[in-house]
Amino acid sequence: MPSFLDQPLLGNPVRNYLILVMVLLLVFSVKRYLSRGIAAIGFRLLKRWSPQIERKELAQLLIRPLEYFLLLLAFMLTIDHFRFPPELDVTIYNQLTLKRLTGILLEIAFCICVIWILLRFIDFIALILEKQAHLTPDMTDNQFVVFFRDFFKAIIFIMGAVVLIRVLFGPDLVNKLVTGLGIGAAALALAAKESIENLIGSFIIFFDKPFRVGDFVKVDAYQGTVEKIGLRSTRIRTLEKTFVTVPNKKMVDSILDNLSLRTQQRVAMHLELSTETPAGSLLKVLQGIQQLLGNNSNVLPGFTVNLHDFHKDTYLVQIIYNTYIIEGNQYAALRETINLGIIRLLEAEGVKLAKVTVG
Repeated sequence: MPSFLDQPLLGNPVRNYLILVMVLLLVFSVKRYLSRGIAAIGFRLLKRWSPQIERKELAQLLIRPLEYFLLLLAFMLTIDHFRFPPELDVTIYNQLTLKRLTGILLEIAFCICVIWILLRFIDFIALILEKQAHLTPDMTDNQFVVFFRDFFKAIIFIMGAVVLIRVLFGPDLVNKLVTGLGIGAAALALAAKESIENLIGSFIIFFDKPFRVGDFVKVDAYQGTVEKIGLRSTRIRTLEKTFVTVPNKKMVDSILDNLSLRTQQRVAMHLELSTETPAGSLLKVLQGIQQLLGNNSNVLPGFTVNLHDFHKDTYLVQIIYNTYIIEGNQYAALRETINLGIIRLLEAEGVKLAKVTVG
């Protein structure tokens, strides 16, 4: 007489179900330790390239997907020894049976786990590169890390999508898609024209380096700090603190002014003085402005202060000077100091100001 363990249950002996439960319980209880062990092995292999990296950083990225992967792998290996119950192998839709649906769901779950692990591994490689980039003053390295991460993640997503299509619809559909891509490549390229142009633009930005993350740029009507350079677009934080997304194609094709690369700041002013101003007073004003600029340590030599032109009702005084790169409030304070000094000179000589133009 067969024992209880040999009794059939849904086409399989009870022993198989007990083995399945025991294996799953065992893997569930040790999955964290196994995941930590796998992560530790990977950490030892990668430690030589980045001594600054810590084991917990790799563990935080990989442990969760590895746990699900090990649990799913144990389930799939164990269930492979089961015979699908004939009474449950019913047709759900068209020619899709419950047995086939179960297999598809398991394959999809397995693919998702693998994709998840690969994405986390890319994040870890990007973390290593980011730590290396922080050791150098060049912001190009930081820009490369973002580009590397986004680019390879996009490749993983595309490959994962192809694999999932193959699992869901079979290899025939994938072959047809590949054949169709060869036939309809022109139509596909036309439909994805802007996306391809933006992708090419990101490569141009990366290799040509017209700007970097952290640079203050002006493109068309937008002016602000570059916060991120992606595969499709560049994000700029404007002076109004808004977040503008500009396609990379536009960043490449437009006239872009990288204000962070300027070596000096130029100020051009035109004072229109009344024609009632005596020549002696006008000369003293010009000499006073020259002395004012010359005594300021932030103003570079080579400034220009002269009587540029005169019109029917005004004398045109031209003031052009360059300063060192001074940002924010310090630059505003410098301009204020010079402007107040000019006003005091005009008041001291009794010269009336008709109009001021700042370029």
